[in-house]
Amino acid sequence: MSQLLYEGKAKKMFTTDDPNVLRVEYKNDATAFNGQKKASFEGKGRLNNAICTKIFKMLQQKNVPTHYIETISETEQLVKAVSIVPIEVVVRNVVAGSLSKRLGVDEGVTLARTIVEFYYKSDELGDPMINTDHALAMEIATKDELAEIRRLALDVNDALQAFFSEAGILLVDFKLEFGKLKATGEIVLADEISPDSCRLWDKETHEKLDKDVFRRNIADLPETYEKLLKRLEDVK
Repeated sequence: MSQLLYEGKAKKMFTTDDPNVLRVEYKNDATAFNGQKKASFEGKGRLNNAICTKIFKMLQQKNVPTHYIETISETEQLVKAVSIVPIEVVVRNVVAGSLSKRLGVDEGVTLARTIVEFYYKSDELGDPMINTDHALAMEIATKDELAEIRRLALDVNDALQAFFSEAGILLVDFKLEFGKLKATGEIVLADEISPDSCRLWDKETHEKLDKDVFRRNIADLPETYEKLLKRLEDVK
């Protein structure tokens, strides 16, 4: 019998008859500023599921290992069970958001090289930024695991940049999570890649096509996500 294993800000995770497989249900909730701003939007779960499905399938075609198995409904996926590495990986190609404030650089400036940042997953601490030495000292990952996570993050970045570019979209930055397969211990991409976890701008106009429209009260979130999905559906 399926049981609720975990409920986060945007998803619920359920057990299945197979201990190595979980069912993910995308919720209609949206949050910002570490949960300080909250709202619910009809259809958001469907949109995130559809966008994430398309991205995971593309990444698998590029031989990027992920936890994705299949999409089973408008709001649900089956995924491989993983033990999440407690590190959020942020990949940045263009200055935006907190990086702009931290470095005093205007938003929209293209970085001379891609930046990969690590953040310790802790709601109580506000997900503080850490470096490799912190991760090793805290024993939350090994040196080899951190190197593999960084390599995979850059592989994902290369694939996503090309994919979004075909839709006329600039990949500004995005957040990733990785986990170790419970069956084998292999490190794979987990969680989700969606407009909740990416900054995506129109290449020409810099129109925002992600959760920043909710975060900054710029535009209607479901309409923005629908627009993004339509553009991605045109990418072969």
